[in-house]
Amino acid sequence: MQTRTPSQAFDAFVSGTLAKGDWTHEAHLITCWVALQSRTPGQTLTFLRKAITDHNCGLGIENSATSGYHETLTAYYVNAVAGAGAATVEDVFDHPSCSRTAPLQHWSKEVLFSARARSAWVEPDLLSLGFQPATDG
Repeated sequence: MQTRTPSQAFDAFVSGTLAKGDWTHEAHLITCWVALQSRTPGQTLTFLRKAITDHNCGLGIENSATSGYHETLTAYYVNAVAGAGAATVEDVFDHPSCSRTAPLQHWSKEVLFSARARSAWVEPDLLSLGFQPATDG
């Protein structure tokens, strides 16, 4: 990813100018963190549902049962980033619940990467989150 401030990365995402190679786990976290600066977790999830789907379409990424937008992961990370209470995006990157592998503490791969979890919120099958995530705006 080019060196950008979090706001610049968010703006590139929203405007559709963020390159496919720059649409990384970290870019997702930045987008989520910036969105949460002016939205509740529920509002952020509602915003990201459309924004990620639209961004994927602009990049030629199909949103389907096997690729593209993933509701359970998006809802998890919105709530993880909000719960981290991070003052900076670097603090988000360092927070254990925001790591790339953190969701696998709560869901088996079979459940997390299922078509059902991609299209709708699915409760964890391994370990409770310890909170009820916001799933709507």
